[in-house]
Amino acid sequence: MPLYEHTFLARQDITQAQVEALMKEFQGIIEEGQGSVTKQEYWGLKNLAFKIKKNRKAHYAFFNIDSPPAAVAEMERRMGINTDVMRFMTVRVEELETEPSVQMRKQDRDERGDRDRGFGGPGGGRGGPPRGDRGFGGGREGGSTFRSRPPREGGAPGGDRGPRPPREGEAPRAPRRDSTPGSEG
Repeated sequence: MPLYEHTFLARQDITQAQVEALMKEFQGIIEEGQGSVTKQEYWGLKNLAFKIKKNRKAHYAFFNIDSPPAAVAEMERRMGINTDVMRFMTVRVEELETEPSVQMRKQDRDERGDRDRGFGGPGGGRGGPPRGDRGFGGGREGGSTFRSRPPREGGAPGGDRGPRPPREGEAPRAPRRDSTPGSEG
């Protein structure tokens, strides 16, 4: 029989128990069609990249399915009717993975806590300054924390680099006039 990986997203305002009931219902549909669900995973309530039907989050569920195509089509048809299911996707694969999916392994890593993973730095980031000291935005001292930059190499004080050199085949430019009001010259 063909092998499939199937993922569906359920609305954020239903409970985890209701999502697990949906998973059992869809597993029953596959089993009625002479197929089997070899692995089920509940990935949890996660943020969406964009709003779907006014939801910012969704419950994610995953199946490994060994089933005839008709049973999968019936499950997808019922998911399309169900108001709690926002999106679903079924992909036919050559072989099913037996170990936990990447999403489940990520949860295991998160449960182990914050360990030093070699990103170093006092801010815990990837070698940059600590988070509170980015050089812009509202800092701890209050007000703006923009810092002035040193002038660029070869530039005049204040960051003006002077006139640009002419391009190939272009006549040299005359110096620009100061456009501030009240300046003559």
